[in-house]
Amino acid sequence: MIKIGLIREGKKPADHRVALTPTQCRWIMEHWPDIQILVQPSPIRCYTDAEYMQAGIQLAEDLSHCDILLGIKEVPIDMLIPEKTYLFFSHTKKKQPHNRPLMQACVQKRITLIDYECLVHEDGQRMLGFGFFAGVVGAHNGLMAFGKKTGLFNFRRAHTCHDLQELTESYYGIKLPPLKIVITGSGRVAAGILEVMGLLGIKDIPPEEFLISEFQYPVYTQLKAGDLYLRKTDRSYSREHFHAHPEEYECKFLPFTTAADILINGIYWEERMARLFSWDDLCNPHFRIRVIADITNDAGGSIPCNLGDSTIEDPVYGVDRCTRQKLPPYLPHTVDMMCVGNLPDELPRDASRYFGEQLIKYVIPELLQPQSPILEKATILHQGRLTERYAYLHDYAYVHPNLHPSPEE
Repeated sequence: MIKIGLIREGKKPADHRVALTPTQCRWIMEHWPDIQILVQPSPIRCYTDAEYMQAGIQLAEDLSHCDILLGIKEVPIDMLIPEKTYLFFSHTKKKQPHNRPLMQACVQKRITLIDYECLVHEDGQRMLGFGFFAGVVGAHNGLMAFGKKTGLFNFRRAHTCHDLQELTESYYGIKLPPLKIVITGSGRVAAGILEVMGLLGIKDIPPEEFLISEFQYPVYTQLKAGDLYLRKTDRSYSREHFHAHPEEYECKFLPFTTAADILINGIYWEERMARLFSWDDLCNPHFRIRVIADITNDAGGSIPCNLGDSTIEDPVYGVDRCTRQKLPPYLPHTVDMMCVGNLPDELPRDASRYFGEQLIKYVIPELLQPQSPILEKATILHQGRLTERYAYLHDYAYVHPNLHPSPEE
């Protein structure tokens, strides 16, 4: 019998998502009798304790007798149970400074850490994620910010809706003015953005026409990596080469800064990649973009005027285009930034259900195997020791690196 515990989310600000919904828990136990699921009570979870109890799922404050613990966000250090196997988004694989104490605590508590972000298919695509709902809410919030800035229309806040269906119904009767939206990306985030474009009847326009034409109705254009980046030497694009050597490519987004009203940024970015535009470009009087929904949300990353996270409660801040100061939103001379780091938590029930579906398809069966290459590749720590694949985290993970041999030794 494998005992799986759904832990209570403890990170601040509070997150309301959960790895498995009540009906998914019941389905798993009906189809895999060797699995028992217990749920730690939570006063904030999007699915209530009563809903789990109604589904026949046992509530348990103490999960120390569970074999595997499932969460969503980083687990507070004081909530970590020693010598357990955890699955959650640890945000440590890039040596994120703010999560170094968490990583070191996992080492000291001899925890086995399997990171959802590292669970990938054979082609490298991630198995799990909330990208679709980040795209939905990010697009919604970007349009909401533009409506507030211009006074032309008003959107209901996504987090006040029970679910995606209610959010969809909130669009009834809203007529958007002529505006031009540029969207970057082609993955799950972009799919969520395009869902909102479709729900609102916003028309898709080819990039070339978007740049030179004005319209009497709202339009958008989508820029994928091949539309945005060209190799400096021969002006070509190869997906494989770009991902291996992004520093050899330049970005050709700049013309869109003078053609679009809203930028919804959903493309992956890392430090070796060129930014979409510069601070000097932002100060150009011809810079037209008035609202940026930076769903990718790397502070100072692909969007230089991303000055850090906003929150669900206060999702938008302004940035002075020339002085680079952070200001209140909706002022005439600001570009308004929507940079919420936990966007899917505005639609937590739908996001949790979607996430749980992927867990059931790809991860739960692996937990039942005596050995799983998929899980092994995603295991950053095994009983408090870095695995070979993540040996590059040696100086980051250990309080006293010199006292810990590397996995290769």
